[in-house]
Amino acid sequence: MPSDALKIVVDMLRSAPAIAGADVLTMRKNMEAAAAAMPLPEDVAFTPVDAGGVPAEWTEAPGARDDVAIVYFHGGGYAMGSVDTHRGHCARVSRAARARVLSVDYRLGPEHPHPTAVEDAVAAVRFARESGFAPGRTAVAGDSAGGGLTLSALVALRDAGDPAPAAGLCISPWTDLALAGASIATKADEDPMVRVADLALMADAYLAGADPKTPLASPLYADLAGLPPLLIQVGSAEILLDDAVRAAERALDAGVDVDLRVWPDMIHVWHVFADLLPEGQQAVEEMAAFLETRLT
Repeated sequence: MPSDALKIVVDMLRSAPAIAGADVLTMRKNMEAAAAAMPLPEDVAFTPVDAGGVPAEWTEAPGARDDVAIVYFHGGGYAMGSVDTHRGHCARVSRAARARVLSVDYRLGPEHPHPTAVEDAVAAVRFARESGFAPGRTAVAGDSAGGGLTLSALVALRDAGDPAPAAGLCISPWTDLALAGASIATKADEDPMVRVADLALMADAYLAGADPKTPLASPLYADLAGLPPLLIQVGSAEILLDDAVRAAERALDAGVDVDLRVWPDMIHVWHVFADLLPEGQQAVEEMAAFLETRLT
């Protein structure tokens, strides 16, 4: 049974959607405004940094090890979201995993269409390595579009001959910009946070006319062989449920060690509501437990 807090969160999202707007630029502005109203922990350090030419921010909670890093890609459909919108979430991840988190402000569409997000993601992972974090002590993670970008970055790093990070963590990943998953329709009435019309707007902004099945834009269609162990978390009430499930199946078929966790009744990236939602904090702790055995 879900906690009583889930209904509060769902009602809140239905009455005041965080990413409402008629176009992606308006949606971006509204998402930033919603995030700005959220309090941040006073004991966490946030330090801006140039990550190989990409704006980023180190997040360090008390107790974070100085030899373990998580490179984190925010969600927002490749057209919105930023370091600012995900600061509180990255603080929780840093605290739970006892790791430094490099939150990456990758470029967004429509101003910077595909493949700029992938290029920035690869640059940030390389920056972490060049900063002294060994691949075996580095993970790559992200939510929604950032979860898809996690897979795309790992594929691009593999193809470039870079050493693989120790693990990848994908929260409610958007892996198919062709919007071909069955849950896009079957979960439409359950999902209070993401609408197919919004996904279509964001996909158009990011792709700028490119084929939506381009592998590094939609990693569902990429060759996933040789990727590091993956944790994929998704809620059963998401229209992107099948994006996660199909990506996990393809990775397993390619010989990747995949741990797919489908959380009953949970909504898109429920982790970000951890201040209200116990399951959000529990999911962050599940991420930390997964990393504990893989960041050696």
